[in-house]
Amino acid sequence: MRLYSLCIVVVLIALAVMSFNPPYKGIKDRSVLINSGLSDFKMKLDQLKRDAYQFSEDKISLEDLQNSLSTTRRSYKEIEFYIAYYYPEFAKTHLNAAPLFHLEAAGTSAYTLPPEGLQVLDELIFSEEASNNKEKIKEITAFLYNSYASFYLHSTKNGLSKGNNKTLPLRIELIRIYTLGITGFDTPGSLHISEEASHALLGIKKYINDDLYFKNYNIQKANVILSESILYLSKNTNFETFDRIEFYKKYIQPLYEEFGNWDGRPDDLREFSGWNVTNKNFFSSDFLDPYFYTLLQSGDNTPEMRSLGKKIFYDQNISDNQKMSCATCHLPENAFTDLKMKSQSNIQGKTVIRNSPSLYNAVFAKRFFYDMRAFYLEQQVEHVIYNEQEFNTSYENIIKKLKVIPEYKKAFKSNFSNGKINRENFSKALSSYVASLYSFESDFDQFMRNEKEVSEDVKKGFNLFMGKANCATCHFAPHFSGLVPPFFNENESEVLGVTKKPLNQKPIELDADLGRVNSPVKKENSWIYENSFKTMTVRNIALTRPYFHNGAFNTLEEVLEFYNEGGGEGIGLPMKNQTLPPDKLNLTSLEIKQIIAFLNSLTDISKTKEN
Repeated sequence: MRLYSLCIVVVLIALAVMSFNPPYKGIKDRSVLINSGLSDFKMKLDQLKRDAYQFSEDKISLEDLQNSLSTTRRSYKEIEFYIAYYYPEFAKTHLNAAPLFHLEAAGTSAYTLPPEGLQVLDELIFSEEASNNKEKIKEITAFLYNSYASFYLHSTKNGLSKGNNKTLPLRIELIRIYTLGITGFDTPGSLHISEEASHALLGIKKYINDDLYFKNYNIQKANVILSESILYLSKNTNFETFDRIEFYKKYIQPLYEEFGNWDGRPDDLREFSGWNVTNKNFFSSDFLDPYFYTLLQSGDNTPEMRSLGKKIFYDQNISDNQKMSCATCHLPENAFTDLKMKSQSNIQGKTVIRNSPSLYNAVFAKRFFYDMRAFYLEQQVEHVIYNEQEFNTSYENIIKKLKVIPEYKKAFKSNFSNGKINRENFSKALSSYVASLYSFESDFDQFMRNEKEVSEDVKKGFNLFMGKANCATCHFAPHFSGLVPPFFNENESEVLGVTKKPLNQKPIELDADLGRVNSPVKKENSWIYENSFKTMTVRNIALTRPYFHNGAFNTLEEVLEFYNEGGGEGIGLPMKNQTLPPDKLNLTSLEIKQIIAFLNSLTDISKTKEN
């Protein structure tokens, strides 16, 4: 991490002020409880700032500083459901950002900025290097206090924004607790997952008992579950042995469903989040709304349109040499991959630069391709059409071909109001088929919905995935991809230090593909994206070998050995920006087998939406 220069501080403050605006228009809230919580957090931050200065002068111990940070984080957690819902960008970027450099846009420019906030402090203050980073801790704490003080002044003067549906912040917080809290994502240094989840639930409990809005509902059941969950968390504080299955089934899911029964007002998040507010179980196929991620409209997306899209998907005639279709690299029996290190090109014996990812659940993304160069599903196909190594054609040529085929003329006429075979309708039809490729009926999904049992190895593997192995801090539940919770409106890429060959093959060298830094998205041409690739889903991973963008790893055992060693940096390769922690995971051979058992339980190619 670099020291904050004056210019960066100015940029950050400007961006922080901009992010005070909520993602939708609402009315003003003068809640006594919320304002009290905001005030308490400010006081705790003030104390933390003073303690950071005291620590830098050796006037208090590291343990004292750690306790001060924990007290501050507990205060934040009790109001997180509110502030992170109504001011998500401010909370995510300035109050509780992941401890990684990031890009932020300001007008037409983008700045590479150092991380800030509570997560950064948690990682620093609970690390073995804390005593060597006294000035950095002092600096980050002061900046955090100043950012929040500006927000607090703004909210005191203008009031807090409030949406139309008061239960949505509660349900979003439950998603946050389960996907970011108990995985250790939010507390990378202390791993105080139980303590922080407990205070987040306590904040919800106080709110539903204080706000007059909830007098319209029977909150007794919710109060009982909240009290029991807080008690459970107080008795289960070990990060590695914490049972994330029991916690979900007994507490998170019942609360999530109960609060869902209270939803009676408009959806405040329709334009901001991909989460489907009507969903009742994280592991159901309707957890996310596909129409948030595509240009398709639900009313237009019919079985007939999906059938037309399927025909296009398998039609080799649309490529220039009439020998390639989408199915050339995306075979349904292989979860729509091709089992090749790198997918074939249109030239015999040659390949493209990367392998083909699965198309199951592909619609649930805001960025596409390993280098994230496409911003929506319809744009993704353009890169294949125009690529000289793939279809090597154009929309104009494709449309000319389709217009002379009676079957296509009839299908487009019946599916689109204007009846035209044009670029827009072609893209919609193809997207309709790809968006139909759902995969949420795996053994593990059904187990989490209490529809069937799984083995003890699968259960232990899931808990390792969500805990000790750190998998779920990048492959977020329940989709197990880099689509970031709780709003699911952005994708992450990661720098892993992927090697040219598995670690059991010498020599061990870093793969030469630089990934995202070389994508056509010029404003993302930053050093933080060197060797960075989109985090793909691990659903159906048993069927989608070989692994990583270069297809260099043939087995899940090889993949897990790579992670177990801490990626490229962990094995000693020169990496200046690896986002994967380089620390060894110390997974045993049995634990690796259990993780693989869990990953195998995510296999499902039984259904698509068109079935």
